[in-house]
Amino acid sequence: MSLPQTMFQITGRGHAPASLANATLLIIDAQEEYRSGVLALPGLNPALTEIANLLAAARATGTAVVHVKHMGIPGGLLDPSGPRGRPLPETAPLASETVVEKRLPNAFAGTELHDRLQALGHLDLIVCGFMTHSSVSTTVRAAKDYGYRCTLVDAACATRDLPTPDGGVIAADEVHRIEMVALRDNFATVVPNAKALI
Repeated sequence: MSLPQTMFQITGRGHAPASLANATLLIIDAQEEYRSGVLALPGLNPALTEIANLLAAARATGTAVVHVKHMGIPGGLLDPSGPRGRPLPETAPLASETVVEKRLPNAFAGTELHDRLQALGHLDLIVCGFMTHSSVSTTVRAAKDYGYRCTLVDAACATRDLPTPDGGVIAADEVHRIEMVALRDNFATVVPNAKALI
């Protein structure tokens, strides 16, 4: 029995990983909630190190950088006026870098993200951030509808444990792995880590 193929392989429509020199780096929801809030992620620290490495390389290369910030619930998750909504200091935006505020998992929905990306002029996006199965996945899938080519950095994303309907738990690393496999099928070229692009 032959091994299954991705949709990209079957259709021949896959693409090579993006280059920092010819792409926009899109950092999704790198906020304090995921370190110290209710949504603290078990894999945050290694993923954050990868994002910081990507960001440093992007800045050194002159790559355009767009930070997406989730505007959460006042007094609740990702509180926009409280500490949990603040950017993580390791990857905080510079004054010269674009910040797009969103209120839904899809960073394109009801925001100026598409217009900002069009102004930067790059078809290729290098994507990283939190959470893999939610805002990262939803944004990558939407990006395809807008005609962008996404390169997703596996080790620069993380998510959390999820409950199952029967009372079980799917561990964060398994949720992350399955989502990466699904996105690699037809939505993004996936590279293992920041080093693959630096």
